[in-house]
Parts: sequence; structure tokens; C-alpha cells
Amino acid sequence: MAIHEFTTRTLLHIFDMVSSKGKKYDGVWELENIRAWHDFDGYTCWLAYKDLTATLLFHGKLSVEYEDIDTLNEFTTKCKLISTDVDLT
Repeated sequence: MAIHEFTTRTLLHIFDMVSSKGKKYDGVWELENIRAWHDFDGYTCWLAYKDLTATLLFHGKLSVEYEDIDTLNEFTTKCKLISTDVDLT
């Protein structure tokens, strides 16, 4: 499944928030159970939550894959909380 309402800009903002405010473990940042990481040159970034993976590619291409619609809804809620810069710690 890949139906979602995210934009590349929104998910890049979430990536930035997770990587700047989250805790880093083995090269992967985590905040509110959302994990963020990138490849060696930074051209591809990933966000993951449960069975959902968002892939952000160079030149703005975006892919969001998930199995359960509830996961997408939870991820969307968490992204809204993170993007409002609420103190989550």
C-alpha cells in the first residue's frame, strides 16, 4: 500500500526533527519510536515506524510503504506531534 498525504518537504522536516532531537543508536536516530537514517552520501533517507517505511530520494522522489492502515494513522499522528516541536522527552 502507498496511499498517504505526506510531501517530501514534510517528511524531510520529520527526518530533521528525529535526527536532531532523537537518540542515536548504531547510526540510527530514534524519537517517539520513529527511526531515521540515511545512506553514506545522504542522497537517500529513510523513516521507519512499525511496518511503515518512508524513503526519501534525491530530487524529491518519495515512497511510503506500509502494511496496516492503523500504522499509517499512528505515524501521521506522531509526525504531527514532532512537527509542532512539542517537548517529547
